[in-house]
Formats: sequence, C-alpha cells, structure tokens
Amino acid sequence: MILPAADWAARPSLARLADALGARDGHVRYVGGAVRDTLLGLPVADIDLATCLVPETVKQRIRAAGFRAVPTGIRHGTITAVLPDGPVEVTTLRRDVSTDGRHAEVAFTDDWQEDAARRDFTINALSADPLARTIHDYFGGLDDVAAGRVRFIGDPLRRIAEDHLRILRFFRFHARFGRGAPDAPGLDACTARANDLMTLSRERIAQEMLKLLAVDDPTPTIATMARHGILAPILPEIDADGVERLERLVAREQALAPPGDALRRLSALLPADPSLVDGVAARLRLSNAQRKRLVVAADADLGATPQALAHRIGSEGARDRLLLRADDPSHGLAALAGWTPPSLPLKGGELVGMGLSAGPLVAATLQAIERQWIAEGFPDVDRVLAIARERVAQAVDASR
Repeated sequence: MILPAADWAARPSLARLADALGARDGHVRYVGGAVRDTLLGLPVADIDLATCLVPETVKQRIRAAGFRAVPTGIRHGTITAVLPDGPVEVTTLRRDVSTDGRHAEVAFTDDWQEDAARRDFTINALSADPLARTIHDYFGGLDDVAAGRVRFIGDPLRRIAEDHLRILRFFRFHARFGRGAPDAPGLDACTARANDLMTLSRERIAQEMLKLLAVDDPTPTIATMARHGILAPILPEIDADGVERLERLVAREQALAPPGDALRRLSALLPADPSLVDGVAARLRLSNAQRKRLVVAADADLGATPQALAHRIGSEGARDRLLLRADDPSHGLAALAGWTPPSLPLKGGELVGMGLSAGPLVAATLQAIERQWIAEGFPDVDRVLAIARERVAQAVDASR
C-alpha cells in the first residue's frame, strides 16, 4: 500500500532532511502517528522519522543539511532536527534490552521489524518510505486501521509488563481510533493487570487521563474502564454516577458548542465535593491553576445570575459550573457569550472625596457599593456614582 499524499510530507525542508539521512538508500522512514493519521485522513501534529543510522551520524547529517540538531533523547537514540516549519524527531532503530514496567534500556539495531516489534499497538508500528511512500506493515496494522481496532503487538500481557502506561494508552487509542467494543484480548489483559497502574508516577497517569478525556466523546471508553475496574486503582472516586455526569456533560458540550474540555470532563467524573476534588488534584500533581479550576467547578453554587457568578469566579469557572451543575445551562452560557467581567469603576479615594473618613469604613462601603452594582447588573459609571453618594451619606449619618 502507498501512503496517501499529504501536505506535511510535501514540505521541502522535510525532503531535504530525508535526503540527508539516506532516503535513497532506504536508511530512513516516516513512522508512527504521521503514517497512521494520514491513512485515517486526520491532521498530523508530529512528524517522526526512524533510521538505521547511529545517533552520532544522524546528528552530523542533520547539521550538514543546514539544520540544527538537538540531542533531546540521546540516551534512547533521538535527535530533534529543527526545521524552518517545525521540529522533527529522528530516532535510531532500537530493541529492548530490559524493561521494568516504567523504563526501558535499549540497544540500537538495523532491523526495521525488530524496532517495530517494540512498539505498543499495530496501528503505531507502520512505517513508510519517504520517496516511494510504500507502507511497511509487519503486524497487520493496516487491517486494524481499516477495522477501527486497537490491538497490542504480540502478547498483551507481555507488552503491559514492559510498560504499565500501555493500559491507559490502550483505552485512549481506542477512544480516538476504535470502533465498537475494545479488542477482547487487550481488554482482558488490561483488566487483569489494572493494579500495575499504581506503580506509575501520578504525573504520567494525569497526562494520559487528560489526553483520553480530550477525545470527541470519551464516555463509552470511560464506562468500559469503570465496569472492568481499570480506574479503581488510580481514581477510586469515579463511580457509575460519575460516568452518567460525564455523559450528560459531553451531550451538553456537543449541543451548545463549547469545545470539549478535558479538565471539565474530569470534574464531571468526580463528586461535587471541593475538599475531595482538591485531594484528587493534589494526588495527581496537577498544576496549581488546574487544581484551582477543579475545586471551583466542584462547588454547586450558581450565583444570582450567570454574570454575577462570572464576576466572582471568572468566566471559565462560570461556564464550567453552568455546564456541570445547571438544570439548563443554555441561557447562562448565552448571557456570558462575548461578555467580559468588568471592574468596579470606583476607587476608595473617590469615597474619601465624597466626605467619607479614611479608614476601614472606606473598604466596607466600597464592598457594599460593589455588591449593589453587581445586583443591579453592572450599571454604568453614572449609576455607580449615584450608589456611592447614597452609601457615603448613609455611612456619614451612621457615624454621627
């Protein structure tokens, strides 16, 4: 089979790089996601090359072609070629020497099939000649691409033992590329080895889960994972109710057109308990911003109006809460569309100029004015000044 023509493959700089690495002699191929996604008619985000040349030779040839060579993963044979229209990773063919479920020690090889055999799934083991565009398929990946089937290369249990993250990758790739039920041997192996996920770093788990939740509709896959006990070792807080909340959220996102958001979807899976959610976010070692967003989304308070809510917790937080907690979020989202929470057009010094004595009373009066301004729907500065004069007069009278 021939790789279909694609814009990414027609880049002059990429052709120059492939030529420098020996494309005419069969020394380099496109590999992995670029081949798979082109076959599926999907946009290609990352371009990876594999070569039988050793890393030092790769580095020399990249530089001789006029590109910068960065040894981003030199221990595992990866050199990044910095091209004018984006970086390209070039990796020397490898074979595994030893694995422990988290890390692998590799040796270099010149055997293309041996390198393909160490990849996780058949659809990721495809490679293509840059010149003839001939696709090389050692494990039935082309049939699996056509069938929408995510299948481990070889024995699924062995592949999981090599890298426990492959459990989550199996489900993520099925959610994105699969059709129908997951491959049965793969699902059985992931179910049997689900507890292996506890050996992984929390960061790797979080990254993979958020990638899974970012696909168009992760609900069927997440439901399968929940039924088979895959999530229990790493996210025991997720239950059947969480899957139902996720299903409702995805339906709302699709109907109301806000883009699907992985962090919001994680919030849907978790109970509406800010303290519990904060603990989960800390355990997953999410960033401070992600952690705060999850905690804010876990609160069920929808405020007096959508705009008042957005003023208090930010537009993103308000949209999250409306989509997650409101009976009908459509009107609230419409009210926030194109609207930016304004700042109160008044400072404490202006209150002093109106006759209020400097001190704690200024801050208290300013807060009261802001509450009324929000309750009245954020009127213009003339109305704010009128509210301020009323509040200052009341405060001065009260202090006499």
